[in-house]
Amino acid sequence: MLGEGILKGLGETARNFAGSFVSAERLTTVQYPEERAPVIEDTRDFPFLVYDGSDWEAGLRCVACQICEKECPPKCIYIVKSTDKKPDYVGKPQIYPTRFDIDISVCMSCQICVEVCPFEAIKMDTQFELSTTDRFGGLLYDRKELARSNEYYHSIHPTEAAEVDARLAEEKAKSDAKAKAAAAAAAAKAAGTVAAATPSAAKPVTPASPPSTTVDPAEGETKG
Repeated sequence: MLGEGILKGLGETARNFAGSFVSAERLTTVQYPEERAPVIEDTRDFPFLVYDGSDWEAGLRCVACQICEKECPPKCIYIVKSTDKKPDYVGKPQIYPTRFDIDISVCMSCQICVEVCPFEAIKMDTQFELSTTDRFGGLLYDRKELARSNEYYHSIHPTEAAEVDARLAEEKAKSDAKAKAAAAAAAAKAAGTVAAATPSAAKPVTPASPPSTTVDPAEGETKG
């Protein structure tokens, strides 16, 4: 029937309006900031950078690949890549961002930077109370202000963070297995090369036996 959806919507609104006078569950108004509605897990406001371990600078997952900077629609991400490598939280030499800034006043919370990051290094925060009297410097966050631990990531997005950790662990296990197989193959190849280069033991030479002689009785001569 034409207009059936509108009538259903009006009916739902009327039930909530009438129910709000007799049922606390129907109340939708929250007396903010004294009261706060619980933040759902899928909430996304502004990006932050994930780091592992206890040192935010060494533990940043970001390797300054600059994909998020290129894909950002409002161009609010600014990255400067290092010219050297530093050990990360597991001691592996890695390129790192010497500068990673996000202008929160320009960010549109589209989450495209999260979707394109191949290293699970940037995620969306749930914090929204970021107002400041400093229009420019106060809303330009550097890498230290953006850094959040993996534990914090788990606290605001537990389901997503668990999936990310499982995927990273699986990729690391595959990488370790591949490296182990390559090392074993290299060791086997080196052992084969050494064996081929070692001269074999000389075999004893058997002296040739002297030619046998026979006597022909008919002719009385010796034949060799």
